[in-house]
Amino acid sequence: MPQNMKNIFLIILSMVIFSSCGLFERHPGYSKTKTGIYFKLQKIGENIKPPAPSDYVTVDVKYITVSDSIFFAGNRTFQLTNPDFNGSIDECFLMLSEGDSASFIIDTKDFFEKTLQANIPRFIKHGDPLKIEIRMDEIRTESQYAKDKAEFLKWIEDFGEYEKLVLSRFIQEEKIDVEPSESGMYFISTHEGTGKPVELGDIVTVNYEGKFLNGKFFDSTNKRNQPFEFVYGTEMQVIPGLEDAIGKMREGEKAIIILPSDLAWGDKGSSTGIIPPFTSVIYELELLKAEARVFEEEE
Repeated sequence: MPQNMKNIFLIILSMVIFSSCGLFERHPGYSKTKTGIYFKLQKIGENIKPPAPSDYVTVDVKYITVSDSIFFAGNRTFQLTNPDFNGSIDECFLMLSEGDSASFIIDTKDFFEKTLQANIPRFIKHGDPLKIEIRMDEIRTESQYAKDKAEFLKWIEDFGEYEKLVLSRFIQEEKIDVEPSESGMYFISTHEGTGKPVELGDIVTVNYEGKFLNGKFFDSTNKRNQPFEFVYGTEMQVIPGLEDAIGKMREGEKAIIILPSDLAWGDKGSSTGIIPPFTSVIYELELLKAEARVFEEEE
């Protein structure tokens, strides 16, 4: 469909879907859906068909506070489901066609407590909404996803084997004598922690430095002087290897972990392009705090 026709279609569609199309006093520049989601389209893709529940989507997503502080950014592929409640983040994904980018403002309490089943982090003020920016990179049906995955795994088999060779050589050269976990993570505790162990739902605060096997750093909370805080056990917060490692630690503990790519950024690499596909990484971790979540009572 020509781009100008798609633009006309979206204008007409927005008149049907949105309860109003003007500026909103609370969030200028955004339109509002009937279910209470504020929405601002930033880029229109070439395709016009939005995804359906059960489709697999690849998205670039950012979680942002009202003060424009990004506390999560990543690229994820997952299967869509029907929204569980009005105003759910699932509605946001279902509104975007391939190539579209948009900013959404949703209810923070609903997102954390209903979707993630977690407490609202302390760095978000009570009553503040949550901004989520989404770029819809790809939409595939279940059958397309299964076929693409099988073909891709066959194609990249050699790359995965090469990474295993590089990691094995690194372990030998560094004389690392700890055994990897069942998932493939090497966990080396360098300072014993005597505080609270981490449990699901805890609000944890960590310092970390991430680097490649050649010693080059790619990220450091120490250099930013800004520890990272997140709700342990919730989706799309940290890479799998970090979550696995932090779950083994106590407050005050320090550790070095070595992660193969399937526990880090996998066969796609990071959304920023800093971490290439099939790249093993090292993290130096320090667990500063692990606090049990406390849900506020309903008024």
